[in-house]
Amino acid sequence: MRTTHLAAPAVLAVALLLSACGTRTADGSAGAPPCPSPSPATGAGEEKDGVRITALPASGRGGACGRTGSTVTYEVTNRTGAEMTYTVTLSFLAGSAGALANVTQTVERVAPGATVRRTAGPPYGTGDVTGAKVLKVRSVPSAEAPSQSGPCPPSGVRVYADRGDAAMGLRVVGLHLENCGTGTYRLDGYPLLQLLDEDHKPLDTVRVLHGGDEIASGTGADGAPAPLALAPGQRAAAVMTWRNTTGFGEAVNAPYVRVRAKPGAEPITVTPELDLGTTGKLGVGPWKRDPGA
Repeated sequence: MRTTHLAAPAVLAVALLLSACGTRTADGSAGAPPCPSPSPATGAGEEKDGVRITALPASGRGGACGRTGSTVTYEVTNRTGAEMTYTVTLSFLAGSAGALANVTQTVERVAPGATVRRTAGPPYGTGDVTGAKVLKVRSVPSAEAPSQSGPCPPSGVRVYADRGDAAMGLRVVGLHLENCGTGTYRLDGYPLLQLLDEDHKPLDTVRVLHGGDEIASGTGADGAPAPLALAPGQRAAAVMTWRNTTGFGEAVNAPYVRVRAKPGAEPITVTPELDLGTTGKLGVGPWKRDPGA
């Protein structure tokens, strides 16, 4: 038998050719490139304020490499004595790149002692999700949950907070009220506010001021209150404003604000995430008719 010897350059060329073509199947056709080693997934079993991640996405590439998707599974356990509605923010991780995206979901009406399971994924594509963590959990009694749409509450009004605006340490968040009932809803004055800490306990060290003059001008919290008669479908708005200046003392954060539209009204708990610094004060403007409604 005659043996053929390939010169070194020829051997190198063949090796490069095989590398470029990937692996070969039994019939000699080119197969897919080998799958990379999976990145370690992080976050499984992590718990924060009753929320626990129970399953993470497989890592690696899609298709033949066996990725099963980019969603995570988490559980919400209500350890209070009342039915609660949760707002859960998850942070998706992408290997050494760190955080890929944050996703916020609302889990409604979790009964006392109950555990419910939900899934979540990043807001765009699948990416190379290698893990997730519970970033923030907020919970309010379901009877006090704010709403912008859906069935009209028994009170006949919807109350909610917007996402607000921030610049140079000044914060402004709007409170909105819609008459979704069948009769006239009357307002005359300022919303009644109670600030709560992360444990839902009242914060009595912060002064709630009528008007925003002591905070800043031009925030929309100025003006005198005037009587409003809201027909069905009409809306009103009020402004909360504060600064997050930090000086001497301990900074105060109030994630929750319990809002009563007027004396005797049913409370609604919103989550404007008040980072009040050491200022010790929050301004609130009067209810005004919402001209954009």
